[in-house]
Amino acid sequence: MIERKPVADRFKGKVAIVTGGSNGIGRAIVEELCKEGASVGFTGISDAGVTTAQELTDSSFDVLFCQGNMADEEFCKSAVHATLEKWGKVDYLVNNAFSFTAKGLTATREDWERIFMVGPVGYAVMAQLVTPSMKEQGGGSIVNMSSISAFIAQPDRWTYNAAKGAVHTLTKCMAMDLSEYNIRVNSVSPAWIWTREVYKAADLDGGGREKWDPIWGKFHMLRRCGEPVECAGPTLFLLSDDASFITGTDLAICGGYQAMGPEGLGEMTRLAGSD
Repeated sequence: MIERKPVADRFKGKVAIVTGGSNGIGRAIVEELCKEGASVGFTGISDAGVTTAQELTDSSFDVLFCQGNMADEEFCKSAVHATLEKWGKVDYLVNNAFSFTAKGLTATREDWERIFMVGPVGYAVMAQLVTPSMKEQGGGSIVNMSSISAFIAQPDRWTYNAAKGAVHTLTKCMAMDLSEYNIRVNSVSPAWIWTREVYKAADLDGGGREKWDPIWGKFHMLRRCGEPVECAGPTLFLLSDDASFITGTDLAICGGYQAMGPEGLGEMTRLAGSD
């Protein structure tokens, strides 16, 4: 289990919205923001968010859960409105909710519409909705959840990779247009992180994490998959004043995935070079 040391009261008096905050990376971001003093409104499509909200409230954290579908613009409006009703402002937005629709040649129009409406379109809508409050506060910060998949080709993943690629470009466009209001916009790009989708894939043959972490770890220089909390720390950094001169940038949280070439960790190269 990997833990990070919170920066005490770094976000005291600040209000954040985190979409898709019920599980995985989103929940880790919500928890770490709370630990550093923020009040956090978060969204989720399932009842899991109710449990998450109760657990955080029981830990004396100030949270608000809004249940609904990020592909629905009216729900996006209601989530932002509820946050403003409760705390009166929004300082930070983390666009994390995404549809894990990974299809290639068999993708339907409905598949494409679903992933883009939740993903880049939902991200844009949320940014539009929080911008007035951020302008009133004299600025703010937005972090969009992208992926290593935005930069590479992967088998049977036209939908997911295209949508994440759109997030990458959208982030830079947002950063340009919102800069005059002192609103910074950045993205983070995780590699393989132990979230629900990865756990499900690991459990298909009964091998689970113990079997698959060293196998999938070969895609990363650090020889393992990442933990959700390891995405939270960099996200909080980009939200914070420590990143006050950083905008329009993507931060890879990939354990060295993007830096490697086709030789991977080099086992075969070393073997070929041995006597």
